[in-house]
Amino acid sequence: MNDVALSEAALSRIEAVLGAPEADASELRGVRRDFPNLTVTRCDASDVGVEEPFRRYRRYDLYLVDASEHCWRFTADPDRASGVVVAAKS
Repeated sequence: MNDVALSEAALSRIEAVLGAPEADASELRGVRRDFPNLTVTRCDASDVGVEEPFRRYRRYDLYLVDASEHCWRFTADPDRASGVVVAAKS
């Protein structure tokens, strides 16, 4: 397991923000503040390419990032994730 793994509390908080009817990624500032060891990256959905998101929401896709090796990669396993990518849909 990753020593800075994505906690259940952090994942629940992120999902609450992104799953809200009027989801606004600016609300992720609070997630960054409350979970300082978690890397939160925002981008446009077209920047991600063909990767399958961990979760899909109305305005955003959520990807989990595993940075335990030299290069980071997407993962579907929250226990391996040390960060997230929030991709805004057009």
